[in-house]
Amino acid sequence: MDERLKVYDEKMKKALDFLASDYATIRAGRANPHVLDKLKVNYYGTPTPIQQVGNITVPEPRMIQIAPWEKSLIKEIEKAIMTSDIGINPSNDGAVIRLVFPELTEERRKDLVKEVKKKGEESKVAVRNIRRDGNDAFKKLAKEDVSEDQIKQLGEELQKMTDKFVKEIDKLVEEKSKEILTV
Repeated sequence: MDERLKVYDEKMKKALDFLASDYATIRAGRANPHVLDKLKVNYYGTPTPIQQVGNITVPEPRMIQIAPWEKSLIKEIEKAIMTSDIGINPSNDGAVIRLVFPELTEERRKDLVKEVKKKGEESKVAVRNIRRDGNDAFKKLAKEDVSEDQIKQLGEELQKMTDKFVKEIDKLVEEKSKEILTV
């Protein structure tokens, strides 16, 4: 692969990775510990990810259990969960915190699929913007004694790369939508 194309390949890969990590935080009816990835608790004055202050397990398909290493963190963890957009009220027994995920309604599933498709579309736009930036950069190469054929070749390679990433985004959207709609 041409060195000039590698930059755009990496940028498109980052857009795809961002979408995949974004999808991991979307609740699909089953308990997924990744919904807690963005949550931080105040641990001795430092915002710390929940995964670093306790043990997270999934004892049942629709339940996440958090066992903090220090009992004093239970209130902090509960506060972080309640102020987040997870939409689940935690319950604790003094030692562990439990998050019970309710079964998703049909309407909520459809809303989530719309959200998944919207995020997929945003990722495609990001990939296309990267392609546009690449094409603009390649056009400027004409001033640097690069032949028109080479510039055309770079543009074609960039288009193939764009098509490949758009296909991968479509596949991610389809997989996540199927996961959400599976009852």
